[in-house]
Amino acid sequence: QVQLVESGGGLVQAGGSLRLSCAASGSFFSINAMTWYRQAPGKQRELVAAITGGGTTNYADSVKGRFTISRDNAKNTVDLQMHSLKPEDTAVYYCNAEIPTRRGYDVGYWGQGTQVTVSS
Repeated sequence: QVQLVESGGGLVQAGGSLRLSCAASGSFFSINAMTWYRQAPGKQRELVAAITGGGTTNYADSVKGRFTISRDNAKNTVDLQMHSLKPEDTAVYYCNAEIPTRRGYDVGYWGQGTQVTVSS
């Protein structure tokens, strides 16, 4: 079983920066992909950024050039550095970790979410 703990959310002015962190703990030997999602009120949850175990990254078009995802495999953490924040970035941000099982498939685990609010 895996627990994900997120931190770093808060209130920031437009143009500012925030760094989100997510730490995984529990019973597992490795983590495959780690991903940040976000969900604004009345909107579908959307992928923000993803990073594979090997460090390959993928970003939503809306955040390319502004956000950077990184991970520390030794600490089982994934971060999302956000710059040039816009009011439309306001959402609850969720961390997801894919944990491989002995049966050959991954199981996804979610954090509780952390609120990011960008004021104009």
